[in-house]
Amino acid sequence: MISIPFSIHRIFTGLLMLAMALVSAAPAHAAKERNRPAGPQLIRDAEIEGLMRLYTRPIFKAAGINPGSVNVYLINDSRINAFVAGGQRIFIHTGLLMQARTPNELIGVLAHESGHIAGGHLARLGHELESASVTSIIGMLVGVAAAVGGAAAGDSNAAKAGGGIMMGSQGLAQRNVLAYQRVMEASADQAALKYLTASGQSAKGMITLFGKLANESIASLQKVDPYVMSHPMPFDRIRNLEAAAKKTPYYNKLDPPELVLRHQLMQAKLTGFLEPATVVFQRYPKTDSSLSSRYARSIAMFRKGDTKNAVPIIEGLTRDLPQDPYFWELLGQALLEGGDPKKAVPPLRQAVKLLPNNGLIQILLAQALIGTGNRAAAQEALKALRLAQKTEGQTPAVFKYMAIAYGQIGDVPRAELATAQAAWLTGDKQLATEKAKSAQGRFKQGTPEWVQANDLLNFSGRD
Repeated sequence: MISIPFSIHRIFTGLLMLAMALVSAAPAHAAKERNRPAGPQLIRDAEIEGLMRLYTRPIFKAAGINPGSVNVYLINDSRINAFVAGGQRIFIHTGLLMQARTPNELIGVLAHESGHIAGGHLARLGHELESASVTSIIGMLVGVAAAVGGAAAGDSNAAKAGGGIMMGSQGLAQRNVLAYQRVMEASADQAALKYLTASGQSAKGMITLFGKLANESIASLQKVDPYVMSHPMPFDRIRNLEAAAKKTPYYNKLDPPELVLRHQLMQAKLTGFLEPATVVFQRYPKTDSSLSSRYARSIAMFRKGDTKNAVPIIEGLTRDLPQDPYFWELLGQALLEGGDPKKAVPPLRQAVKLLPNNGLIQILLAQALIGTGNRAAAQEALKALRLAQKTEGQTPAVFKYMAIAYGQIGDVPRAELATAQAAWLTGDKQLATEKAKSAQGRFKQGTPEWVQANDLLNFSGRD
């Protein structure tokens, strides 16, 4: 008997689930996506990641999930989608963040994905794949990949060809796995309803969003065989959920106003950073003086180099809501990117004071401090970066700025070591080896720094 190593099973399973998720979402904005670079573009943002933690906290508690064991990733993609892959990892498209009209709609989707995690669906799907032959698994993956590629490119023939591959010699295995996944999706829906009720939240938002997706897919689903779907048929799914949700005491409960504001600010930030300035100013005109509108416009301004007009608007935001750390963070970022790191330091210090455990803001503060070229500021930057390591230890920027700061204070050995660590994290094995060797020769054998350099040499020497 030929077996596949567990790690390979996880790769296959993750690819299959990711591909299926993309199949269901690809047609919506296919024409806009044609010229995008291949592969998912992950984005980082302290504010949005903090909001996702706020949204998931009560859901994870209701599901019995340890929040520290789940990572949430943001993908820069305009399609409405979210999925679980590769273990306890939730991936969320920016399209979902932008199209979810209320926090409740987004929380409902996160509750559904939490149902997959709590139910161990990814691991259980791996067991289902174990019962199929290696050839069948590969055939399914090739077929799904072909269907995804065809749908994303707007090529219906390619998509049909992919379906044909899946319906060939591996058709039975593919149907079995899809049938199993439909059961998992229905189970995750019921789990989401349970978690939302247990945390005193409404399931109406989840049903509303599913309804929107169902309406968009009416034409494409008219002649689809329900047995080759990875999810339950949309309108059946919505009817079943709605009937159960209306029996809960929270069905008509509204989101708290403060949460709605944070949701609107998140969408304004995404618009400001991801959309062209013309789109931003159309969506958030000067006649709209709301916090979210000013937020979006100020971001668009400094992105196109108009720091002079952006800064007064952001300063107004900090006066109106001084306890919001992200307004201070944006003010510091605008000043830093506008070429004035010295002025950027005070607002970033205030952001860190309001949110002391956020590694991303610590890194931005360190960058501004380093930009001043001051030795004392470099020492402060190193302190901030060591704090950032607690949550961002795998982020190359931590070590990149450490290397610069150590260089500014004349600590060459540690600058070399930090450069090696940054290179290793970015995949530059040659530079990592070169700098680790140089650093190791400058430290006494057995010291923590010598051991770190030695570990890097051992890892970089592996194939």
